[in-house]
Amino acid sequence: MALMARVGEQDAQAAFRDAQQLWRGALEAHRLAPPDAGFSVRLSSLADAARAEAQACREADTAGFGWPPHRASSSAPPYELQPGSGRRGPEELWRRFDGAVSELNRAATGTDLVAVAVAYEELAGVAGELAVAVEREDRASGLLPRARRSA
Repeated sequence: MALMARVGEQDAQAAFRDAQQLWRGALEAHRLAPPDAGFSVRLSSLADAARAEAQACREADTAGFGWPPHRASSSAPPYELQPGSGRRGPEELWRRFDGAVSELNRAATGTDLVAVAVAYEELAGVAGELAVAVEREDRASGLLPRARRSA
């Protein structure tokens, strides 16, 4: 029984490390990005990374871990994701995104892994919606080629 618990802990820790690496990579892609046609892809990657973080948090909670609270409760996203940066997409979705970032920052100052997971899930959802909306706008404007229609 103790061996199975240890394996579960190791799996949870590995999943958490993998999710953290994915999250850091997604944020770094936004930090280094020029304002280009890849914006919707970066948003989609951010949504995927947030989903992975949420899942890792839920698995870690199930394995009995707690969330290590972060000191900074106002961690700002990379510049291209901040208000006033000229970010493309529907303003209402960006308001929801900003709210999700604020909620994630708030949850990260506590110790409740499920609350952090829920915050990541909300961020994943709105980032995914933004990715779709920005891609649609970029295709309509010609920044991205029009999608081919299947026969």
